[in-house]
Amino acid sequence: MKDLTPSCIAFSGAQRIAEGGLHAVAAVVKQWQEQHADSSVLIFDDQTSEPMEIDLRGTVQDVLSRLPEPLQPVAEPEPAVRTAGRPKLGVVSREVTLLPRHWEWLSKQSGGASVALRKLVEAASRANEIKDRQRQAQEATYRFMSAIAGNLPGYEEATRALFADQPEQFGMHTEAWPLDIREHARKLALRTFLPQG
Repeated sequence: MKDLTPSCIAFSGAQRIAEGGLHAVAAVVKQWQEQHADSSVLIFDDQTSEPMEIDLRGTVQDVLSRLPEPLQPVAEPEPAVRTAGRPKLGVVSREVTLLPRHWEWLSKQSGGASVALRKLVEAASRANEIKDRQRQAQEATYRFMSAIAGNLPGYEEATRALFADQPEQFGMHTEAWPLDIREHARKLALRTFLPQG
């Protein structure tokens, strides 16, 4: 069965020792620590770079038994039979405070104030989606870099290049980093530097 738990990556020092689903990585990390008792291992969520804690006591089976069960693929739901009337939208009623001129404008919109406000919120969320994704990618890259590369040469310059959207400078300042750290940092940063739009 395919492991559908969150994808993660594990490092021991500057060496990437495992990458993939949580169960697969946990098994490799446990075996690694049995062979390298004095080494420390850092495990990161592959998307967010949040650190992941795994209880490595006992056997490999003990370690795996304490992890959440792998997620099962979800079957596509059958299309709902359309009935007459308005579909349920899951609308939540809350108070909104606006100036009188805003209420006046909303009252003139097709469908009324609620429909107009929902359309405005949807348009704004779509407009900011690219910036939000870029910010999340920057944060994930920075989180990884600060956890594992903070003492490496060019770290501060690479960080500045990351937040200034300067891919060439980022590449230049990470060039001297150990291969596995450099590759993962660049993979994370690629989501930041991809052309937007």
